[in-house]
Amino acid sequence: MIKLVKKGEYSLVAAKDNQRILYLDHQGYLWSYAKNIGELLTFSKHPHKLDRVLKKGIYKIYNVKNEPKYVDLHHLELLPKPGQRQGYLLLTGLPTKQKIRSRIIPTTEIIAS
Repeated sequence: MIKLVKKGEYSLVAAKDNQRILYLDHQGYLWSYAKNIGELLTFSKHPHKLDRVLKKGIYKIYNVKNEPKYVDLHHLELLPKPGQRQGYLLLTGLPTKQKIRSRIIPTTEIIAS
Protein backbone atom coordinates (compact mmCIF):
# COMPACT_ATOMS: atom_id res chain seq x y z
CA MET A 1 0.00 0.00 0.00
CA ILE A 2 1.29 3.42 -0.96
CA LYS A 3 -0.64 6.35 0.46
CA LEU A 4 0.00 10.01 -0.31
CA VAL A 5 0.02 11.64 3.14
CA LYS A 6 0.81 15.23 2.22
CA LYS A 7 1.70 17.37 -0.77
CA GLY A 8 2.71 21.01 -1.01
CA GLU A 9 5.43 23.51 -1.80
CA TYR A 10 8.94 23.32 -0.42
CA SER A 11 11.95 25.56 -0.37
CA LEU A 12 15.48 24.76 0.71
CA VAL A 13 17.18 27.91 1.95
CA ALA A 14 20.50 28.93 3.43
CA ALA A 15 20.32 30.89 6.66
CA LYS A 16 22.70 33.72 7.55
CA ASP A 17 24.77 31.30 9.66
CA ASN A 18 25.16 28.93 6.63
CA GLN A 19 22.69 26.42 8.02
CA ARG A 20 20.25 24.76 5.64
CA ILE A 21 16.55 25.07 6.39
CA LEU A 22 13.95 22.94 4.60
CA TYR A 23 10.52 24.56 4.52
CA LEU A 24 7.58 22.26 3.83
CA ASP A 25 4.78 24.72 3.23
CA HIS A 26 5.38 27.14 6.14
CA GLN A 27 7.03 24.79 8.64
CA GLY A 28 10.83 24.97 8.83
CA TYR A 29 13.20 22.10 9.59
CA LEU A 30 16.90 22.62 10.20
CA TRP A 31 18.76 20.14 7.96
CA SER A 32 22.08 19.24 9.54
CA TYR A 33 24.70 16.51 9.78
CA ALA A 34 25.61 14.82 13.07
CA LYS A 35 28.81 12.80 13.29
CA ASN A 36 28.16 9.06 13.78
CA ILE A 37 24.43 9.60 13.19
CA GLY A 38 24.01 11.10 9.72
CA GLU A 39 21.63 13.69 8.33
CA LEU A 40 18.95 15.06 10.64
CA LEU A 41 15.89 17.22 10.33
CA THR A 42 15.13 19.29 13.43
CA PHE A 43 11.77 20.95 14.03
CA SER A 44 12.21 24.71 13.95
CA LYS A 45 10.26 26.67 16.55
CA HIS A 46 11.72 30.07 15.68
CA PRO A 47 12.13 32.05 12.44
CA HIS A 48 15.58 32.20 10.86
CA LYS A 49 17.33 35.03 9.04
CA LEU A 50 17.36 33.76 5.48
CA ASP A 51 20.26 34.44 3.14
CA ARG A 52 19.30 32.79 -0.15
CA VAL A 53 16.98 30.21 -1.67
CA LEU A 54 18.84 27.12 -2.87
CA LYS A 55 15.90 25.20 -4.39
CA LYS A 56 12.14 25.44 -4.65
CA GLY A 57 9.48 23.08 -5.88
CA ILE A 58 6.83 20.57 -4.89
CA TYR A 59 7.14 17.95 -2.16
CA LYS A 60 5.20 14.75 -1.53
CA ILE A 61 5.18 12.54 1.54
CA TYR A 62 4.10 8.92 1.16
CA ASN A 63 3.43 6.21 3.72
CA VAL A 64 4.60 2.87 2.30
CA LYS A 65 3.65 -0.54 3.72
CA ASN A 66 3.96 -4.05 2.30
CA GLU A 67 5.26 -2.99 -1.12
CA PRO A 68 7.95 -5.35 -2.45
CA LYS A 69 9.90 -2.63 -4.34
CA TYR A 70 9.99 -0.09 -1.50
CA VAL A 71 11.11 0.21 2.12
CA ASP A 72 8.22 0.33 4.61
CA LEU A 73 8.71 3.89 5.88
CA HIS A 74 7.62 7.43 5.19
CA HIS A 75 9.10 8.63 1.88
CA LEU A 76 9.73 12.31 1.17
CA GLU A 77 10.13 13.31 -2.46
CA LEU A 78 11.35 16.74 -3.52
CA LEU A 79 10.50 17.79 -7.07
CA PRO A 80 12.47 20.95 -7.93
CA LYS A 81 11.28 20.94 -11.55
CA PRO A 82 9.27 18.67 -13.83
CA GLY A 83 11.07 15.39 -14.46
CA GLN A 84 13.45 15.79 -11.50
CA ARG A 85 12.91 13.99 -8.19
CA GLN A 86 15.02 13.32 -5.13
CA GLY A 87 13.79 10.72 -2.67
CA TYR A 88 14.45 10.49 1.06
CA LEU A 89 13.45 8.04 3.75
CA LEU A 90 12.13 9.54 6.99
CA LEU A 91 13.03 6.89 9.55
CA THR A 92 10.59 8.15 12.19
CA GLY A 93 8.46 10.50 10.12
CA LEU A 94 8.80 14.27 10.16
CA PRO A 95 9.94 15.96 13.36
CA THR A 96 7.24 17.51 15.55
CA LYS A 97 7.11 19.82 18.56
CA GLN A 98 7.23 16.75 20.81
CA LYS A 99 9.80 14.69 18.85
CA ILE A 100 12.01 17.43 17.46
CA ARG A 101 14.57 15.37 15.49
CA SER A 102 14.34 12.73 12.79
CA ARG A 103 16.90 11.04 10.55
CA ILE A 104 16.63 11.60 6.82
CA ILE A 105 18.37 9.28 4.37
CA PRO A 106 18.68 9.84 0.60
CA THR A 107 17.31 6.97 -1.48
CA THR A 108 17.04 5.99 -5.10
CA GLU A 109 13.51 4.71 -4.47
CA ILE A 110 11.19 7.04 -6.33
CA ILE A 111 7.44 6.60 -6.16
CA ALA A 112 6.02 7.50 -9.54
CA SER A 113 2.56 9.07 -9.37
